[in-house]
Amino acid sequence: MTALTASKRDPAAALRREIIAAGEPWMGKVAAGQTFRIVDLEGNQAVDTLFYSAAAVEERYSATDTVRRQGGLYLTTGTQLRSNRGNTMLAITADTCGRHDTLGGACSAESNTVRYALERRSMHSCRDNFLVALARWPEIHGRRLTKRDVTSNINFFMNVPVTPAGALTFADGISAPGRYVEMRAEMDVIVLISNCPQLNNPCNAYNPTPVEVMVFE
Repeated sequence: MTALTASKRDPAAALRREIIAAGEPWMGKVAAGQTFRIVDLEGNQAVDTLFYSAAAVEERYSATDTVRRQGGLYLTTGTQLRSNRGNTMLAITADTCGRHDTLGGACSAESNTVRYALERRSMHSCRDNFLVALARWPEIHGRRLTKRDVTSNINFFMNVPVTPAGALTFADGISAPGRYVEMRAEMDVIVLISNCPQLNNPCNAYNPTPVEVMVFE
C-alpha cells in the first residue's frame, strides 16, 4: 500500500453530491477538467466502476492498458486510468485508502455460483446492477450501451491480493469510514457504478453500505 494523499477540496464546494444506496447502481457524467470523488462512508465498501468516453462510448476504461502503462497491479494517487485506445481518461489525484483493485472483476450470477454455491446464483450482483443502469440510460450518439459494453472494471476500496502463484484472493478491506479516492477527468466521461451488493466475501465486511459521489469544478 502506498502513502495516503489527502485532497484540499472542501465537500461543501462540490457541484454535485449524491448518495448511492447500499447495493445499488449509479450513472453520471463528469466533464473534462472536473474532479470526481468517491467516498467510502462506512468503510470497506467495494465500488465497482467503469468509465466510457462521452464522445465515443466505444472508448472505455481498460484494465490491461492501465496496468501495463503503470507497471503495477493496484491503483492509487498518480495512476492514470487508460482507455482501450491508450488515452488517459482520468488521473487519480488524491487517495486516503491507498490501494484499489483492477483485476477482481464484478460479481455475477455465474461467479456467485462458481465461487460459493448453486443456491447463491440468484443473489443480486454487480453485473445485474450494471445492466439495470445501462437499460435506464438514454441513447448516446444513436446507440444504447448494452451488456456487450460491460468490460473489466475497477473495484475501488477492494482488497484483492495476488498470491505468488498468480491466484487472486478476496481479503478483508483496508479502507475505513470516510476514506475516499479522487480523480481528475482528462476527457468527458460517463461513469457507471455498482455499489457492490456482495454478501459472500469480506470485500465489504459481508455488509453492503452506502457511498457518496461528488463532482468538483
